[in-house]
Amino acid sequence: MKNDVAYELRSARFLAADVRKLVVMEGDTVIDATLGNGHDTLELAGLVGETGHVYGFDIQADAVEHTCLRLENEGMLNRCTLFQLGHEHMLEKVTTPVRYVSFNLGWLPGGDKSITTLWPTTKKALQSALSLLLPLGVCTVCAYPGHLEGDRERSELMLFLSHLRPQDFNVLHQHFLNAGEGSPECFVIQKQTSCSYQME
Repeated sequence: MKNDVAYELRSARFLAADVRKLVVMEGDTVIDATLGNGHDTLELAGLVGETGHVYGFDIQADAVEHTCLRLENEGMLNRCTLFQLGHEHMLEKVTTPVRYVSFNLGWLPGGDKSITTLWPTTKKALQSALSLLLPLGVCTVCAYPGHLEGDRERSELMLFLSHLRPQDFNVLHQHFLNAGEGSPECFVIQKQTSCSYQME
């Protein structure tokens, strides 16, 4: 049967959502490195099913509380372990290999815009995420330039990812050329089966 709904090319967060639906399977362990308002966490909890698990991190109490409430309302809180903790502490809390890690950089939507992710801690968290990935596991990073810290973080992220060995990772960068300054960008990093990556 022909599908009469045309494919729509959409922005960074939609690409990340499409990727995780292709990658994450029931029973997987995954990480939401930036809880935000819990939308991605809820989606991941649905994808991993009753036998999988989601670990989530955010430094802001509001983000953890909103995410807990969202998960509880959908009966999925028992599939998740949430930490009010910076994602740079990921390796202290997650010790098993994971299929997928999600990052949304910037600030909490609807929250205090003076509180943003910062490259030094994002870099450590990203290195941790890459070391935890299973072979062919995937990490998505949505970056939001257009403000001082966002521009700096995107620039450093581009440099960091461009220097990953192709024998270790495939890296895809999605950016709409005609969307103007500050439009969201998505990075998709997949671990190769022959990866020898180690944190610096």
